[in-house]
Amino acid sequence: MNRTRSLVRRTAVVAASGVAALVLAACGGSGDDTGSAGHGGHQATDSASAASAPASQGRHNAADVTFAKGMIPHHRQAVEMADLAPDRARSAEVKKLAADIKKAQAPEIEKLSGWLTSWGEAVPAEGAMDHSMHGGMEGMEGMMSAEEMTALENASGKAFDTAFMEMMIKHHEGAVEMAKTEQADGAHTPARKMAADIIASQSAEIEQMKKLLGKN
Repeated sequence: MNRTRSLVRRTAVVAASGVAALVLAACGGSGDDTGSAGHGGHQATDSASAASAPASQGRHNAADVTFAKGMIPHHRQAVEMADLAPDRARSAEVKKLAADIKKAQAPEIEKLSGWLTSWGEAVPAEGAMDHSMHGGMEGMEGMMSAEEMTALENASGKAFDTAFMEMMIKHHEGAVEMAKTEQADGAHTPARKMAADIIASQSAEIEQMKKLLGKN
């Protein structure tokens, strides 16, 4: 009997040890699970931060709004000037230059308008350029007056070519200055990129027009 009881006790001890080991293993497993859940939590937080990163890149400030609201009517006038060239210019180079200006600036007007709309800002109305900015649009860098635009409309041939380029140089120089201000003060990455493109392309066109004027 004693031997039988001894065997039973040993079996019970072994069984109890096995249960204890299983419990410890389970606890250890749950600990690891908690840890991985914790890491998962961090990963979720990191993912949320990563997801918000592009949104922060889209931030804008007052300088971006000023740039967009000013550049839209500025570009519109350049396109209006370019539209006069096909019927009035004599030089094929001036006609091509005008076409290039329209091709570049018309899409930029759409982009600028889209940004303003997304920011909850009003897009300057067409035909209301003189009232779009404080002091009137004629006070903006490089903008032509109504009288200058009328004179350009009434010109033709070589006289148009000369007037167009002289006015467009002044117009481009104004746009370049506005773009430099955006690069210095703006926060919206796409707007700053557009400003860089404007500086590069319009500076090159200014040099081209100065050379053409020198040939005249």
